[in-house]
Amino acid sequence: MKTLTLDGDSLTLDTAWAALDPAVNIRLSKTSKQNIRRARQTVEKALRDKTPVYGITTGFGALSDRVISPSQQRQLQKNILMSHAAGVGAPFSNDIVRLIMALVANSKAKGYSGIRSATLETFLKIMNAGIYPRVPEQGSVGASGDLAPLAHLALVLIGRGKAWRGGKWMSGRAALKSAGIEPVVLAEGEGLALVNGTQVMTAVGAWVLRQSQELAKLSDIAASMSLEVLLGARTQFDERIHKIRPHPGQANSASNFRRITRGSEIISSHKDCKKIQDAYSLRCSPQVHGASRDVFQYAKQTVEIEMNSATENPLVFPDGKILSGGNFHGQPVALAMDATAMAIAELANISERRVERMVNPDLSGLPSFLIKEGGLNSGFMIAQYTAAALVSENKILAHPASVDSIPTSANKEDHVSMGCIAARKARDVLANARNVLAIELLCAAQALDLFTNLKPGRGTLAAYKVLRKHVTHMDRDRELAPDIERAEQLVDGGEIVNAVEKAVGNLL
Repeated sequence: MKTLTLDGDSLTLDTAWAALDPAVNIRLSKTSKQNIRRARQTVEKALRDKTPVYGITTGFGALSDRVISPSQQRQLQKNILMSHAAGVGAPFSNDIVRLIMALVANSKAKGYSGIRSATLETFLKIMNAGIYPRVPEQGSVGASGDLAPLAHLALVLIGRGKAWRGGKWMSGRAALKSAGIEPVVLAEGEGLALVNGTQVMTAVGAWVLRQSQELAKLSDIAASMSLEVLLGARTQFDERIHKIRPHPGQANSASNFRRITRGSEIISSHKDCKKIQDAYSLRCSPQVHGASRDVFQYAKQTVEIEMNSATENPLVFPDGKILSGGNFHGQPVALAMDATAMAIAELANISERRVERMVNPDLSGLPSFLIKEGGLNSGFMIAQYTAAALVSENKILAHPASVDSIPTSANKEDHVSMGCIAARKARDVLANARNVLAIELLCAAQALDLFTNLKPGRGTLAAYKVLRKHVTHMDRDRELAPDIERAEQLVDGGEIVNAVEKAVGNLL
């Protein structure tokens, strides 16, 4: 069995992604267990000394001035889970829930939360047993972290809430019983530790960014195919151009274009034509794609830092101090995910413009809407409409959530991040962008069928072959939705990128 060991410090986007495999067993490192025990001893000493500690001997948020008697302190921790489980809407997918759980465990593994080792070990047992708590998507403002969704996540730990196991929904208690796991009776401070944190927005962000890395490669592939059928030039990819404006993403994208189109007989066939320059959607594609790539890199760095951070409140330090701070505020992730949403939206924006150029005979020199007997057949006319609709929707979704703030908790929490909303929006933009790129790939493959006597580049040919293995050429009108769906599945599954990389080497 594969194992992922959490130590609170070394999780990456790739190793977190590996945790999505239910066959991977998640466990704590030896050092983490020691740090967790040390922090718990500090909490218990504070209880013995009757030291006032936020959320352990007091109420929460605006109620932090209310002292809780020792006899009620454990009930307080159960109450915070129940009262804060006020989320609404559809539940997060099981993949994202599992990723959230991995990030929660990794944060606690740092040893600053004051949670007991046994409680965290039970949390990991739930995860390793294939139990997925039902976590509604809506309800977090990203202030004291993702309070509402994390409360729903933690409810199952105490035998409450709902969970998915074995292909069906059941009560949290039934899910635990089916796996032979006893519900936890929370000790002082544990409920607060479980709901305080940014792991929901960070998990959604990590999921989006892992997919975005592949989307960036796919954008270069799709654009290369469009470039060829629109009789574009390779001049704009010359390494000398990009060395004197050395943005890393731009240089990497241009390198990909050079390799994907290498050996293209289509491009070589018109090298002496009178056309001086290509349209921006072709000529500036490395600059546009590259700018998005650079945003992804910034967001990746932010999310990986957050994945390995202690974002609870209060924080228990090795010197015995228990300090109250604001690490739970989601602003770093919120800004990064708003930027990510815009960066993904731009990949779709420029892709749709290339689709328009392919289907418009006045711009392409190709048959109207890439179909014979235009008029009788509409070809890819409405596919471009769909791409336009998705791009327009993305423009609305790209409006930043992080610039909004509605005070909560009787104005105690008077500035909030809306980080979870930012991450969820980025996820929705990603889904739309995949479909736009699927449409571009279908149009480019349809157009490539017209170049029967000339070979495309090595990379474009590899992409074309994968597409044609699953979607046939359209010689007369048929329902396009199944074709788009199949192409999107190829985008999602990585088959196109894998085939191109096999042909030209790993893309940057």
